[in-house]
Amino acid sequence: MTKRQRRTGARLCSFFAFVMMAPVLTCGCAHFYEASMAGPSFEEANALFSRGNYKACLDKYESIIEKYPTTADRALFEMGIIYEYPGNERRDYPKSLECFQKILKDYPESRYRPDSAEMISHIDDVTAREKKIIAQQAEIVTLGQQAGNRESEIHALRKRIEALEQEVKNRENEAVALRTKIEALEGRLKNGFAAIEDGPASKVIVEKKERKLTLLSNGKVLKTYRVALGGNPNSPKERQGDSRTPEGTYVIDSRNSDSRYHLSLHISYPNEDDKKRARELGVSPGGNIMIHGLKNGFSWIGDSHTSVDWTEGCIAVTDEEIEEIARLVPDGTVIEIRP
Repeated sequence: MTKRQRRTGARLCSFFAFVMMAPVLTCGCAHFYEASMAGPSFEEANALFSRGNYKACLDKYESIIEKYPTTADRALFEMGIIYEYPGNERRDYPKSLECFQKILKDYPESRYRPDSAEMISHIDDVTAREKKIIAQQAEIVTLGQQAGNRESEIHALRKRIEALEQEVKNRENEAVALRTKIEALEGRLKNGFAAIEDGPASKVIVEKKERKLTLLSNGKVLKTYRVALGGNPNSPKERQGDSRTPEGTYVIDSRNSDSRYHLSLHISYPNEDDKKRARELGVSPGGNIMIHGLKNGFSWIGDSHTSVDWTEGCIAVTDEEIEEIARLVPDGTVIEIRP
Protein backbone atom coordinates (compact mmCIF):
# COMPACT_ATOMS: atom_id res chain seq x y z
CA MET A 1 0.00 0.00 0.00
CA THR A 2 1.37 3.39 -1.00
CA LYS A 3 1.76 6.31 1.43
CA ARG A 4 -1.01 8.15 -0.40
CA GLN A 5 -3.44 5.19 0.05
CA ARG A 6 -2.55 4.99 3.75
CA ARG A 7 -3.24 8.72 4.23
CA THR A 8 -6.61 8.37 2.41
CA GLY A 9 -7.60 5.40 4.56
CA ALA A 10 -6.73 7.26 7.76
CA ARG A 11 -8.82 10.24 6.67
CA LEU A 12 -11.83 7.98 5.95
CA CYS A 13 -11.54 6.34 9.38
CA SER A 14 -11.47 9.75 11.04
CA PHE A 15 -14.49 10.86 9.04
CA PHE A 16 -16.58 7.81 9.97
CA ALA A 17 -15.55 8.12 13.63
CA PHE A 18 -16.75 11.73 13.63
CA VAL A 19 -20.04 10.74 11.97
CA MET A 20 -20.65 8.07 14.62
CA MET A 21 -19.78 10.35 17.59
CA ALA A 22 -21.47 13.52 16.39
CA PRO A 23 -25.04 12.59 17.58
CA VAL A 24 -23.72 11.60 21.00
CA LEU A 25 -21.71 14.77 21.41
CA THR A 26 -24.52 16.92 20.06
CA CYS A 27 -27.10 15.29 22.39
CA GLY A 28 -24.87 15.66 25.44
CA CYS A 29 -24.17 19.29 24.67
CA ALA A 30 -27.86 19.97 24.07
CA HIS A 31 -28.81 18.36 27.37
CA PHE A 32 -26.16 20.35 29.25
CA TYR A 33 -27.16 23.54 27.45
CA GLU A 34 -30.88 23.07 28.23
CA ALA A 35 -30.15 22.22 31.87
CA SER A 36 -28.11 25.40 32.28
CA MET A 37 -30.71 27.48 30.46
CA ALA A 38 -33.52 26.00 32.58
CA GLY A 39 -31.73 26.84 35.85
CA PRO A 40 -33.34 30.28 36.36
CA SER A 41 -36.77 28.80 35.59
CA PHE A 42 -36.30 26.13 38.27
CA GLU A 43 -35.20 28.82 40.74
CA GLU A 44 -38.35 30.81 39.95
CA ALA A 45 -40.51 27.72 40.48
CA ASN A 46 -38.80 27.06 43.84
CA ALA A 47 -39.43 30.66 44.89
CA LEU A 48 -43.15 30.28 44.07
CA PHE A 49 -43.23 27.09 46.15
CA SER A 50 -41.57 28.84 49.11
CA ARG A 51 -44.27 31.53 49.00
CA GLY A 52 -47.02 28.90 49.00
CA ASN A 53 -48.18 29.78 45.46
CA TYR A 54 -48.50 26.14 44.42
CA LYS A 55 -50.69 26.63 41.32
CA ALA A 56 -48.31 29.18 39.80
CA CYS A 57 -45.41 26.89 40.70
CA LEU A 58 -47.00 23.93 38.88
CA ASP A 59 -47.74 26.12 35.85
CA LYS A 60 -44.06 27.13 35.78
CA TYR A 61 -42.97 23.50 35.75
CA GLU A 62 -45.35 22.79 32.84
CA SER A 63 -43.69 25.58 30.84
CA ILE A 64 -40.23 24.19 31.73
CA ILE A 65 -41.23 20.75 30.36
CA GLU A 66 -42.44 22.32 27.14
CA LYS A 67 -39.45 24.66 26.70
CA TYR A 68 -36.65 22.41 28.04
CA PRO A 69 -37.74 18.77 27.42
CA THR A 70 -34.38 17.29 28.47
CA THR A 71 -35.05 18.51 32.03
CA ALA A 72 -38.60 17.10 32.10
CA ASP A 73 -37.74 14.30 34.55
CA ARG A 74 -36.61 16.79 37.19
CA ALA A 75 -39.66 18.99 36.58
CA LEU A 76 -42.00 15.97 36.86
CA PHE A 77 -40.35 14.84 40.09
CA GLU A 78 -40.70 18.26 41.72
CA MET A 79 -44.33 18.52 40.49
CA GLY A 80 -45.05 15.16 42.12
CA ILE A 81 -43.65 16.45 45.42
CA ILE A 82 -45.87 19.56 45.26
CA TYR A 83 -49.02 17.56 44.49
CA GLU A 84 -48.27 15.36 47.56
CA TYR A 85 -47.05 18.18 49.86
CA PRO A 86 -49.16 18.27 53.12
CA GLY A 87 -49.19 22.08 53.14
CA ASN A 88 -50.89 22.17 49.73
CA GLU A 89 -54.62 22.58 50.40
CA ARG A 90 -55.30 21.16 46.91
CA ARG A 91 -53.17 18.09 47.54
CA ASP A 92 -53.83 15.56 44.75
CA TYR A 93 -52.42 12.06 45.24
CA PRO A 94 -53.51 10.73 41.78
CA LYS A 95 -51.69 13.56 39.98
CA SER A 96 -48.63 13.05 42.18
CA LEU A 97 -48.61 9.33 41.30
CA GLU A 98 -49.00 10.20 37.61
CA CYS A 99 -45.84 12.35 37.71
CA PHE A 100 -43.71 9.68 39.43
CA GLN A 101 -45.06 6.86 37.21
CA LYS A 102 -44.27 8.86 34.07
CA ILE A 103 -40.63 9.15 35.19
CA LEU A 104 -40.43 5.36 35.62
CA LYS A 105 -42.10 4.76 32.25
CA ASP A 106 -40.57 7.40 29.99
CA TYR A 107 -37.15 8.17 31.53
CA PRO A 108 -35.18 4.92 32.00
CA GLU A 109 -31.88 6.78 32.54
CA SER A 110 -33.22 9.40 34.95
CA ARG A 111 -31.48 9.78 38.31
CA TYR A 112 -34.92 10.48 39.82
CA ARG A 113 -36.21 6.93 39.22
CA PRO A 114 -35.25 5.43 42.66
CA ASP A 115 -36.81 8.35 44.55
CA SER A 116 -39.89 8.22 42.31
CA ALA A 117 -40.41 4.52 43.08
CA GLU A 118 -40.07 5.25 46.81
CA MET A 119 -42.59 8.11 46.60
CA ILE A 120 -45.09 5.85 44.80
CA SER A 121 -44.82 3.32 47.63
CA HIS A 122 -45.22 6.08 50.24
CA ILE A 123 -48.32 7.54 48.55
CA ASP A 124 -49.93 4.09 48.22
CA ASP A 125 -49.37 3.54 51.96
CA VAL A 126 -50.79 6.94 52.95
CA THR A 127 -53.82 6.49 50.68
CA ALA A 128 -54.59 3.08 52.20
CA ARG A 129 -54.39 4.49 55.74
CA GLU A 130 -56.64 7.43 54.90
CA LYS A 131 -59.22 5.05 53.44
CA LYS A 132 -59.10 3.04 56.67
CA ILE A 133 -59.65 6.17 58.78
CA ILE A 134 -62.59 7.24 56.60
CA ALA A 135 -64.11 3.78 56.96
CA GLN A 136 -63.72 3.90 60.75
CA GLN A 137 -65.28 7.36 60.95
CA ALA A 138 -68.17 6.20 58.75
CA GLU A 139 -68.71 3.25 61.09
CA ILE A 140 -68.96 5.61 64.07
CA VAL A 141 -71.50 7.77 62.21
CA THR A 142 -73.50 4.66 61.31
CA LEU A 143 -73.61 3.59 64.95
CA GLY A 144 -74.89 7.04 65.87
CA GLN A 145 -77.59 6.85 63.23
CA GLN A 146 -78.65 3.44 64.48
CA ALA A 147 -78.97 4.87 67.98
CA GLY A 148 -81.15 7.68 66.64
CA ASN A 149 -83.40 5.21 64.84
CA ARG A 150 -84.05 3.44 68.14
CA GLU A 151 -85.66 6.46 69.74
CA SER A 152 -89.07 4.80 69.94
CA GLU A 153 -87.53 1.70 71.52
CA ILE A 154 -85.81 3.87 74.14
CA HIS A 155 -89.12 5.64 74.85
CA ALA A 156 -90.81 2.27 75.41
CA LEU A 157 -88.04 1.19 77.74
CA ARG A 158 -88.45 4.38 79.76
CA LYS A 159 -92.16 3.64 80.14
CA ARG A 160 -91.31 0.15 81.30
CA ILE A 161 -88.83 1.56 83.86
CA GLU A 162 -91.50 3.91 85.20
CA ALA A 163 -93.86 0.96 85.60
CA LEU A 164 -91.20 -1.01 87.43
CA GLU A 165 -90.46 1.93 89.71
CA GLN A 166 -94.15 2.18 90.60
CA GLU A 167 -94.24 -1.54 91.28
CA VAL A 168 -91.22 -1.18 93.59
CA LYS A 169 -92.98 1.55 95.52
CA ASN A 170 -95.94 -0.77 96.01
CA ARG A 171 -93.69 -3.48 97.41
CA GLU A 172 -92.06 -1.86 100.40
CA ASN A 173 -90.67 -5.07 101.76
CA GLU A 174 -88.90 -5.85 98.48
CA ALA A 175 -87.56 -2.29 98.38
CA VAL A 176 -86.03 -2.69 101.85
CA ALA A 177 -84.35 -5.92 100.77
CA LEU A 178 -83.02 -4.25 97.65
CA ARG A 179 -81.61 -1.33 99.65
CA THR A 180 -79.84 -3.78 101.90
CA LYS A 181 -78.29 -5.50 98.91
CA ILE A 182 -77.26 -2.16 97.43
CA GLU A 183 -75.55 -1.13 100.67
CA ALA A 184 -73.65 -4.41 100.67
CA LEU A 185 -72.60 -3.90 97.05
CA GLU A 186 -71.48 -0.35 97.81
CA GLY A 187 -69.31 -1.67 100.63
CA ARG A 188 -67.73 -4.23 98.32
CA LEU A 189 -67.08 -1.58 95.67
CA LYS A 190 -65.53 0.76 98.23
CA ASN A 191 -63.16 -1.99 99.38
CA GLY A 192 -62.39 -3.03 95.81
CA PHE A 193 -61.38 0.45 94.72
CA ALA A 194 -59.61 1.53 97.90
CA ALA A 195 -56.36 1.86 95.95
CA ILE A 196 -57.91 4.54 93.79
CA GLU A 197 -58.59 6.74 96.81
CA ASP A 198 -54.84 6.64 97.60
CA GLY A 199 -54.20 9.19 94.82
CA PRO A 200 -53.24 11.60 93.47
CA ALA A 201 -51.19 10.04 90.69
CA SER A 202 -47.54 11.05 90.41
CA LYS A 203 -47.07 9.72 86.85
CA VAL A 204 -49.11 8.57 83.85
CA ILE A 205 -47.77 5.90 81.48
CA VAL A 206 -49.34 5.18 78.07
CA GLU A 207 -48.25 2.00 76.25
CA LYS A 208 -49.41 2.43 72.65
CA LYS A 209 -48.85 -1.13 71.48
CA GLU A 210 -50.90 -2.52 74.38
CA ARG A 211 -53.49 0.31 74.12
CA LYS A 212 -53.10 0.78 77.89
CA LEU A 213 -52.98 3.83 80.19
CA THR A 214 -51.64 3.34 83.74
CA LEU A 215 -51.79 5.71 86.73
CA LEU A 216 -48.90 5.43 89.22
CA SER A 217 -48.45 6.89 92.68
CA ASN A 218 -44.81 6.72 93.81
CA GLY A 219 -44.28 3.61 91.70
CA LYS A 220 -47.52 1.92 92.84
CA VAL A 221 -50.21 1.14 90.25
CA LEU A 222 -53.46 2.94 91.04
CA LYS A 223 -55.52 2.02 87.99
CA THR A 224 -55.21 0.91 84.35
CA TYR A 225 -57.50 1.71 81.41
CA ARG A 226 -58.00 0.49 77.85
CA VAL A 227 -57.58 3.34 75.34
CA ALA A 228 -58.12 4.21 71.67
CA LEU A 229 -55.37 6.11 69.82
CA GLY A 230 -54.97 8.09 66.61
CA GLY A 231 -56.17 6.47 63.40
CA ASN A 232 -52.51 6.03 62.34
CA PRO A 233 -51.11 4.69 65.66
CA ASN A 234 -47.74 3.25 64.62
CA SER A 235 -44.63 5.45 65.05
CA PRO A 236 -44.44 8.83 66.82
CA LYS A 237 -46.29 11.92 65.66
CA GLU A 238 -44.22 13.93 63.15
CA ARG A 239 -46.49 16.55 61.64
CA GLN A 240 -49.90 18.16 61.83
CA GLY A 241 -52.66 16.02 60.38
CA ASP A 242 -50.83 12.65 60.36
CA SER A 243 -53.32 11.12 62.88
CA ARG A 244 -50.44 9.74 64.97
CA THR A 245 -50.23 9.72 68.77
CA PRO A 246 -46.94 11.23 70.06
CA GLU A 247 -44.20 9.27 71.82
CA GLY A 248 -42.03 10.83 74.53
CA THR A 249 -42.16 12.50 77.94
CA TYR A 250 -44.58 15.40 78.54
CA VAL A 251 -46.72 16.89 81.33
CA ILE A 252 -50.43 17.44 81.86
CA ASP A 253 -50.48 21.23 81.65
CA SER A 254 -54.20 22.14 81.56
CA ARG A 255 -57.74 20.76 81.33
CA ASN A 256 -61.04 21.62 79.66
CA SER A 257 -64.32 20.79 81.39
CA ASP A 258 -66.28 22.18 78.41
CA SER A 259 -64.70 19.85 75.84
CA ARG A 260 -66.50 18.49 72.77
CA TYR A 261 -65.30 15.13 74.10
CA HIS A 262 -66.92 15.35 77.56
CA LEU A 263 -63.76 16.32 79.47
CA SER A 264 -60.11 16.60 78.41
CA LEU A 265 -56.61 16.87 79.90
CA HIS A 266 -54.08 18.70 77.68
CA ILE A 267 -50.66 17.09 77.01
CA SER A 268 -47.67 19.41 76.50
CA TYR A 269 -46.88 18.13 72.98
CA PRO A 270 -44.74 19.19 71.12
CA ASN A 271 -41.61 19.06 73.27
CA GLU A 272 -38.21 20.29 72.05
CA ASP A 273 -37.37 16.96 70.37
CA ASP A 274 -40.69 17.03 68.49
CA LYS A 275 -40.10 20.62 67.34
CA LYS A 276 -36.56 19.80 66.17
CA ARG A 277 -37.76 16.77 64.17
CA ALA A 278 -40.50 18.85 62.54
CA ARG A 279 -38.02 21.59 61.60
CA GLU A 280 -35.76 19.01 59.96
CA LEU A 281 -38.72 17.69 57.97
CA GLY A 282 -39.87 21.20 57.08
CA VAL A 283 -43.36 20.65 58.53
CA SER A 284 -45.54 21.86 61.39
CA PRO A 285 -45.42 19.46 64.38
CA GLY A 286 -49.13 20.03 65.14
CA GLY A 287 -50.50 20.09 68.69
CA ASN A 288 -53.71 20.03 70.75
CA ILE A 289 -53.08 16.46 71.97
CA MET A 290 -55.41 15.41 74.82
CA ILE A 291 -56.57 12.59 77.02
CA HIS A 292 -60.34 12.83 76.56
CA GLY A 293 -63.66 11.03 76.74
CA LEU A 294 -66.14 10.17 73.99
CA LYS A 295 -67.63 12.73 71.63
CA ASN A 296 -70.60 14.48 73.20
CA GLY A 297 -73.76 12.51 72.48
CA PHE A 298 -71.91 9.19 72.01
CA SER A 299 -71.28 8.17 75.64
CA TRP A 300 -73.60 5.18 75.09
CA ILE A 301 -70.84 3.53 73.01
CA GLY A 302 -68.90 2.85 76.23
CA ASP A 303 -65.98 0.42 76.23
CA SER A 304 -66.67 -0.71 72.65
CA HIS A 305 -65.01 2.48 71.37
CA THR A 306 -61.62 0.80 71.90
CA SER A 307 -62.32 -1.69 69.10
CA VAL A 308 -60.95 0.90 66.63
CA ASP A 309 -58.33 3.66 66.82
CA TRP A 310 -60.52 6.63 65.94
CA THR A 311 -58.95 9.85 67.27
CA GLU A 312 -56.79 12.38 65.38
CA GLY A 313 -53.81 11.60 67.62
CA CYS A 314 -55.36 11.96 71.10
CA ILE A 315 -55.79 9.26 73.78
CA ALA A 316 -59.47 8.34 74.33
CA VAL A 317 -61.23 6.62 77.26
CA THR A 318 -64.90 6.42 78.32
CA ASP A 319 -66.64 9.42 79.92
CA GLU A 320 -66.66 7.73 83.35
CA GLU A 321 -62.95 6.92 83.05
CA ILE A 322 -61.88 10.46 82.06
CA GLU A 323 -63.80 11.82 85.07
CA GLU A 324 -61.90 9.42 87.32
CA ILE A 325 -58.54 10.22 85.67
CA ALA A 326 -59.22 13.96 86.01
CA ARG A 327 -59.80 13.53 89.76
CA LEU A 328 -56.57 11.57 90.24
CA VAL A 329 -54.21 13.44 87.89
CA PRO A 330 -53.40 17.07 88.81
CA ASP A 331 -51.90 19.59 86.38
CA GLY A 332 -48.12 19.24 86.24
CA THR A 333 -48.19 15.42 86.36
CA VAL A 334 -45.57 13.76 84.11
CA ILE A 335 -46.94 11.59 81.29
CA GLU A 336 -44.71 9.14 79.43
CA ILE A 337 -46.03 7.84 76.11
CA ARG A 338 -44.22 4.68 75.00
CA PRO A 339 -44.36 2.91 71.59
